[in-house]
Amino acid sequence: MIFHRHIEKISNLIIDYYHEYDILDKDIQIQETRKEFEGDWTIVLFPFVKIVKHPLSQLGAQLGDYLKEKSDFICEFNIVGGFLNLKFTDDFWFKVLDFSFSKDFEINPTTNQHIVVESCSPNTNKPLHLGHLRNILLGHAVANILVADGHQVTRVQIINDRGIHICKSMLAWMKFGQGDTPSKCKMKGDYFVGKYYVLFEQKYQEEQKELINKGHSVEYAKKNSTLLHEAKELLRKWEDGDKTTLDLWEQMNNWVYEGFEATYKKIGVSFDKNYYESDTYLIGKKYVLDGLNNGVFYEKEDSSIWADLNVQNLDDKLLLRSDGTAVYITQDLGTAIVRYDELIFDKMIYVVGNEQNHHFSVLFSILSKMGKAWSSNLQHLSYGMVNLPEGKMKSREGTVIDIDDLLEEMHEKSKSIMLNSSKIDPEDMEELSTIVGDAALKYFILKPDAKKNILFNPEDSIDFNGHTGPFIQYTYARIQSILQKTDSFIRTCRVSRSLLEEERVLIKLILNYPLTIRQASLSLNPSILANYLYTLSKEYNHFYQKIPILNPEDKSDVNFRVTISEKISLLIFKGMDLLGIKVPLKM
Repeated sequence: MIFHRHIEKISNLIIDYYHEYDILDKDIQIQETRKEFEGDWTIVLFPFVKIVKHPLSQLGAQLGDYLKEKSDFICEFNIVGGFLNLKFTDDFWFKVLDFSFSKDFEINPTTNQHIVVESCSPNTNKPLHLGHLRNILLGHAVANILVADGHQVTRVQIINDRGIHICKSMLAWMKFGQGDTPSKCKMKGDYFVGKYYVLFEQKYQEEQKELINKGHSVEYAKKNSTLLHEAKELLRKWEDGDKTTLDLWEQMNNWVYEGFEATYKKIGVSFDKNYYESDTYLIGKKYVLDGLNNGVFYEKEDSSIWADLNVQNLDDKLLLRSDGTAVYITQDLGTAIVRYDELIFDKMIYVVGNEQNHHFSVLFSILSKMGKAWSSNLQHLSYGMVNLPEGKMKSREGTVIDIDDLLEEMHEKSKSIMLNSSKIDPEDMEELSTIVGDAALKYFILKPDAKKNILFNPEDSIDFNGHTGPFIQYTYARIQSILQKTDSFIRTCRVSRSLLEEERVLIKLILNYPLTIRQASLSLNPSILANYLYTLSKEYNHFYQKIPILNPEDKSDVNFRVTISEKISLLIFKGMDLLGIKVPLKM
């Protein structure tokens, strides 16, 4: 790429200049010049001082003169402390703009690893909620960015379709459902099943309260709950293969899957392959027993099976209970192994909240202990929680915000804002309010670093003048309006005059697009792309307000400035699409 070629040339010139000294590539640090200083790219001088032993000002001036003399793209330089700031020629930036329209500008063809991205991983006892949404959006954006960076990506999810939590919903339906179905009560299947999970918890709490009121302790009340005992018995029947239990389990799960698919369609995500815990926990059990026979794991006196992780500075981990039943990590072991056997990946990324940091350290260590060399290519993309102003969400208490409800709320908020605008055609209102509401929500979740917790505030997310998705959408629509007024413009990537600073800033940002994709890909951090798109939009709006685009003094400037505008609109479209966000042609 044009940028890499020029940075490589600067590095080679530095090595040539200091040929008498042992200057290595690692000693050369070139970075973008900070905004408060004049220049485009900066060479850090401190590593050279230690080797060359010249004062900073002398060393910087001599190196700057040499680079300016030997290159055809450096026109000026200045020294600030230990930093040599280089200014590139207008001709360099004209070439950058021209190159940005080539097919090689945005794609890096040299990577091409097969990467598996797991995200969502829902339980089949409740609808998808705001916490799931961050997981889904992160996984979707990371997968898209990896593809844009030249990788082959397979998107998967593990569906947690077994366990005591599933049996709680089943039991509540058996006791209180009276044969009701989602179609009868006109309710989405995941909401329908989730209603019974909450109902179980309510009845369970009532039962405990009765026992406590009779003088029993809290611990006694929990252990002697009839409902909990029945739920555990239902789980035992499921594991024993009882047909009636399995039929109900399959029916209720299918209701939930229909609901999930409808929500995924609304969000605009899909998966290449689903894995089910009800399948993979059996595979995990098999490998645990094999590991016991091979001396990888050990058995306690009560017949439970454990992994000794002292060498890894972790506590020993239970893998199978004394009654032979699986624990959560058992299915994760089975899922990881069957995935590698089926997909033969170069890297596997688990998008899971930071509450599971320890779990994944243990999982990766156990797989390594089992001799799975590919375990070193497993990575946990840990992200922070999404909280509400009133506190943490709890599914069992029904205090979560479900994705469907949240999307509808955001659509209504965007519609109420746009109803005040006379520019919006009423026929376009429904579709536009959906696109804008989705953008507000998705961008609000993706713009912070994934590791940070989020306090979700719908009002902040939909500000058309703030650091939001709708602001970026508005910038795109503004550029489309310009392009429609100049449909006969001739694309040109240079002018005969000197570049204005506002034009230079935008061309530099255009240059940074493929670098941003690479950085977001390497760090698995969509917020890098999200914040780049905001900066690009903000600087374009500054340019729009200050510089005449369609009515300049020199009419030849129209084509050049519209060309810049066109490229920025293309990058906004591509970048927002990678984040899973649509951009409207008008707003």
